[in-house]
Amino acid sequence: MTVEIGHFALVLAFVLTLVQFTVPLVGARIGDERMMAVGGPTAVAAFALTLLSFAALTYAYIVSDFSVVNVWENSHSQKPMLYKVTGVWGNHEGSMLLWIVILAAFAALVAWFGRNLPATLRANVLAVQGLIGASFMLFILATSNPFTRLNPAPMEGRDLNPLLQDIGLAIHPPLLYLGYVGFSICFSFACAALIEGRIDAAWARWVRPWTLAAWLFLTGGIAMGSYWAYYELGWGGFWFWDPVENASFLPWLAGTAMLHSAIVMEKRSALKIWTVLLAIMTFSLSLLGTFLVRSGVLTSVHAFATDPTRGVFILGILVFFIGGSLSLFALRASRLTTGGLFHPISREGALVLNNLFLSTATATVLIGTLYPLLVEAVTGDKISVGPPFFNMTFIPLIIPLLIAVPFGPLLAWKRGDLYAACQRLFAAFAASLAVVVVVWFFVDGASVAAALGIGLAFWLIFGPLTDLALKSGVGNVSPGIAMRRFAGLPRSVYGTALAHIGVGLTVLGIVAVTTLEVERMAGMQPGDTMEVSGYTLRFDGIRPHQGPNFTEDQGVFTYFNASGREMGTIISSKRLYTARQFPTTEAGLRTHGLSQLYIALGDRLPDGSIVVRAWWKPLVLLIWLGSVVMMIGAGFSLADRRLRVGAPSARKARPAGTVEAPA
Repeated sequence: MTVEIGHFALVLAFVLTLVQFTVPLVGARIGDERMMAVGGPTAVAAFALTLLSFAALTYAYIVSDFSVVNVWENSHSQKPMLYKVTGVWGNHEGSMLLWIVILAAFAALVAWFGRNLPATLRANVLAVQGLIGASFMLFILATSNPFTRLNPAPMEGRDLNPLLQDIGLAIHPPLLYLGYVGFSICFSFACAALIEGRIDAAWARWVRPWTLAAWLFLTGGIAMGSYWAYYELGWGGFWFWDPVENASFLPWLAGTAMLHSAIVMEKRSALKIWTVLLAIMTFSLSLLGTFLVRSGVLTSVHAFATDPTRGVFILGILVFFIGGSLSLFALRASRLTTGGLFHPISREGALVLNNLFLSTATATVLIGTLYPLLVEAVTGDKISVGPPFFNMTFIPLIIPLLIAVPFGPLLAWKRGDLYAACQRLFAAFAASLAVVVVVWFFVDGASVAAALGIGLAFWLIFGPLTDLALKSGVGNVSPGIAMRRFAGLPRSVYGTALAHIGVGLTVLGIVAVTTLEVERMAGMQPGDTMEVSGYTLRFDGIRPHQGPNFTEDQGVFTYFNASGREMGTIISSKRLYTARQFPTTEAGLRTHGLSQLYIALGDRLPDGSIVVRAWWKPLVLLIWLGSVVMMIGAGFSLADRRLRVGAPSARKARPAGTVEAPA
């Protein structure tokens, strides 16, 4: 009965989203305040119903109700409770239901916290959000119903994909969807602005925090997915430019550009049209990622294997929203004011340069991702575009951007002084140059490229620290006054600095691990040893182990430092999940500071030895620590009072019905 309640709640939520779309939109068109007011309560009710539907499916997983096809295909009675719950979104149908719950939650948040918005803007935003919700609810009800029953019910389930039975995959999809879906609010605000033909202060003030929140979650989702692939798949890498990896990276790049563009729009009332376009493109890329993952056009460990019917349906949604929003933009953008002018050497100019490089990088990754699919669709030939292409095209685009990052916060609005900014950054440049020299001459195996890359990372770290020091008056006032000024800085200043420092930490981790890591591979029998970057690994043998729903052979290694002192034990294993007869490799990790010793077991050789691959990965944890710092920076910016007080008071003073003059 619980399952039927969940199904009925989803159907009722679909009906409510249709009401949420039509009634406020018509009300805004004819100026009926009562019709416009319908959007808020309807959005909240739709969220409550979708949450009830998701809870019903979760309950079916918890009690192992194998009469539900979705539970039977993705669960098992012996599976740990954590993975019973996470199995809800470890499949196509359940993850789409989670996607819809998050979409409805964001609409409800707009309804709850958007009361200070102009009535027509709020109504149009909720209407567009309702249309998005209705489209995906129709998709899940028509092609991906998670509540379909089996009769008779099997006694046991087929178990969840073993690769997904991991804490990383418990966290990764919800964070990723919060990012994907969060950008839908920016999209809805953009479409609402185009429908009205104006952008005012309320629009600018509201879009930026939604962008920040979505960017924060998407950053966390990508980082968690990268770390999961690093330790779970046993290949020793953190990024492979897999098409599905790119599908999440594309909206992150576009969202980063939009975040910086929205700053210019909020501060200087400039780049309005460009910000609206970026809002449309960012969510469009999120939809593209959804299509790539769920259409079956890609074969990837990240993708859901789905039938063509679902792919065609999602493609229809993709074409409708991307084509419709871009058509609306082409028809109505001319009615939006272009905004103020500024000098190329200014903070606005630096942010425009940021947008230029990020947009070009996004286009490069998009082309590399879609080109093989287009070639296969047209000619039937299968080609691959792999890491060499992306490394040769993306990295040269991103390096100039990273060099320019510290200059932006030190330039004045409207007209800046580049020479003065260079003077302020001289100490940061000198310190970064010193790092280059030290790495080049004193770090074994460091190439010129490695030294320059590490120097660039420290440039990204020292630059924001310089900005904080200058804003606090360090060197110009007494330490006590400097500390008080530092404590009194706006939280958005801390947020910007932390985000840029996080980028520097991630760059440092990437450069260190790609240029300085050490890899060894050998066939080993019990008692054999292997040298890895000053450590000695001794293979102690294989021991069996029984898990709750798997068996495994654990390879036990003892490792010693350069002086021969025993440092501990590392266990790497080969698992077999009994329900699916699915083998996996569990890497053995030992952390030393920010670096890791990484061991993966391979196949057994004819002589009885086991293939062992071992890596020393210097500073590898900085890749994900940098992402955490970026998220903290975004959180600081969201906590800034200027983003919590709603629309500026200037909007309230504007006479009702006033519109901006067309460009």
